[in-house]
Amino acid sequence: MKKFLHSLSAFLLFAASLTASLPCGAQTEVTPYRPGVTTEGITYFLPTTGLHIVVRAHRVTYAPGPYAAFAERFLEARNVEQLPTETWTLTDIDLEPFGTANREQAYTIKLNPKTSAPLVSLAPDGCLLAVNAQAPAVSALTQPSVIRSTPRTSSRSVETQEMLRAGNLRTKAELAAQEIYDLRENRNLLIKGQAEFNPKDGEQLRLMLEKIDQQETALTAMFVGTTTEDDHVFTFDYVPTKDVEADEIFRFSRHLGLVERDDLAGNPIYIEVKNQNTLPEETPDPKADKKKPTDDLRYCNPGTARIRLFTADRTFVDQMLSLAQFGRIEHLGGALFNKKFNTRVLLSPTTGHVEKLDLETQRQ
Repeated sequence: MKKFLHSLSAFLLFAASLTASLPCGAQTEVTPYRPGVTTEGITYFLPTTGLHIVVRAHRVTYAPGPYAAFAERFLEARNVEQLPTETWTLTDIDLEPFGTANREQAYTIKLNPKTSAPLVSLAPDGCLLAVNAQAPAVSALTQPSVIRSTPRTSSRSVETQEMLRAGNLRTKAELAAQEIYDLRENRNLLIKGQAEFNPKDGEQLRLMLEKIDQQETALTAMFVGTTTEDDHVFTFDYVPTKDVEADEIFRFSRHLGLVERDDLAGNPIYIEVKNQNTLPEETPDPKADKKKPTDDLRYCNPGTARIRLFTADRTFVDQMLSLAQFGRIEHLGGALFNKKFNTRVLLSPTTGHVEKLDLETQRQ
């Protein structure tokens, strides 16, 4: 994820022009975002934790051949399906937590020439990633994809002139069957060394047999049909806001794959979110001045939630995850960002908590 680096040093001239409206305290001031009031600083957001749900499914598709009705008569192939089918299997579900800007948790770092001018690293959506440090690249989320595991075969490329000229489907099928038997006979003659044109060496024999196998497979598919397999990855996002016991997030059908929640053709997949309430209760400070907010850097102390993704008979995910919205906003002492210290802070792009804090005393 591309990050935008903002050096507050470049804004000091602008801040100086606003000294009439800026306080002259000795700390970097952070206030709740109010449009039109905080234009003299850099506004940042703290994140809400979302869940990137990755659904993996396997599909098997059967397409009947044009001569399926004659498979038993000419090839003695029994029980050949004459209708197309599609079968889906839900193989796995994964969770990838991610952070998205919480517009209700917006703050502004005001510029003050009496404090150190920190280098602030922001995500594209404005979430604070680092102060006085280079934030590492954020891992990319899994994207939807389709991977075919069995290639399609073309039977039209092996049709003979007689098959193309035949006036009806039965004659075409009979000619195709005869071509299959001829290929099998040629294979046996090559293996026995009795063919009219024998290969010069083992490699040429291998290539000739491989070509015969390809032709026979393509012709046989015109009777017994073709089966293709592919692996699908579906993704969508879910943002927990409260405890839920069994919130239906999507449905999955054995014949249709992933379907909407209101499509009763599929079986429901549920999510359970349970706040573990791991954070201790806040103890109010009776000496705190409620009229004046603390001027320091905000970060999130996330809570922990148990996340389950399940069906009536199977559990796909059962994890404990940190969620910013189940935690609370904490204050990082503003004194850490005065001229006496060189403070480096790295915040989690997913939860907004402090991942790393380095404090170095400035030399006078």
